[in-house]
Amino acid sequence: MSFSDRFNALVKVAMDLIERRKVYNQTVFELNSLSDRDLADLGLSRSNIGAVAREAAYAA
Repeated sequence: MSFSDRFNALVKVAMDLIERRKVYNQTVFELNSLSDRDLADLGLSRSNIGAVAREAAYAA
């Protein structure tokens, strides 16, 4: 594996992490914008927004 191949693989991993972080941030933002009642209708509470966002972004 050449240096160029390794570098390109590293860039791909970094870009993937950036995209996943964007999904995490967007999910947190959207869930935080909901009222407590709307969250309850979804079966969520404010305390588990982070966990839901992590699952949305990093679980696969």
